[in-house]
Amino acid sequence: MMGRTVIEAARTRQAILTICAGVAFLAANDAIAKLLVERYDPFQIVFLRNLIALPMVSAVVLYMIGMSGFVTSHLRIHALRGILMLAGGYTFFKGLEALALAEATALVFSAPIFITALSVPLLGEEVGWRRWIAVLVGFVGVLIIVQPGGATFQLASLYVICTAVFYALFMISARLLGQRESMWTMMFFVMLFPMLYAVPFAVAVWIPVRASDLSLFVVLALFGALGITLIGQAFRFAPAAVVAPFDYTALIWASLFGWLIWRDTPEMWTLVGASVIAFSGIFIVVRESRQAT
Repeated sequence: MMGRTVIEAARTRQAILTICAGVAFLAANDAIAKLLVERYDPFQIVFLRNLIALPMVSAVVLYMIGMSGFVTSHLRIHALRGILMLAGGYTFFKGLEALALAEATALVFSAPIFITALSVPLLGEEVGWRRWIAVLVGFVGVLIIVQPGGATFQLASLYVICTAVFYALFMISARLLGQRESMWTMMFFVMLFPMLYAVPFAVAVWIPVRASDLSLFVVLALFGALGITLIGQAFRFAPAAVVAPFDYTALIWASLFGWLIWRDTPEMWTLVGASVIAFSGIFIVVRESRQAT
């Protein structure tokens, strides 16, 4: 029993370190994307990011599970998820054009709230009163950041809220794939379909890529692929209730990158709203884990 406890503790530490590293890579990915949206259309960024990342992800899939990782019996669901990923990437990058990195990151973290709310009509799941209260509290956090009707309100905030909705639908659609679909197969198609869908839009808005920006696109793809892989692995090492709260360390990284690159400092209401959203999201994850147990 003692040996089993030590092993579980080691796996928990590994999971926490893994998700923290993954979140840091994704935060750096977002910072690079914010630099690129100053010069390129979001559709072109999504296309080039996935085009560069696809060979990396394919190599990982081959190494982990071989050719079977490219085979699926749920092609239509993956195709639908590709549309959601493209829409989410586009709206997030559009939001980054005007919003500070920390503010955009905080709003994206409202996704668990939308997942809970949308799982009722879409999946017929039962949600108890405690989680409904958490959902309402989370929406209050969103309103604190956005401040509709206030002097600081920006329409760009609505883009990022749409991103949270698209991401919520993307996560809900994963439940349609069942437990048998490999995480590596899911990663491959998440890169493939948005890239294919983005082609006509990218061609329509195409701007020749500067030689100095090519390295940024490569790092963008690398950090994005690493972040998704590490976060996915973390959830395999330990329960969601243990791992998920550390996803919110992205707010720290986003604030740090925002200050280092653009000298942005998060406004008080952004910090307050982010704290409310984080509390709500963590409560929902913990509550769902207990219900599953």
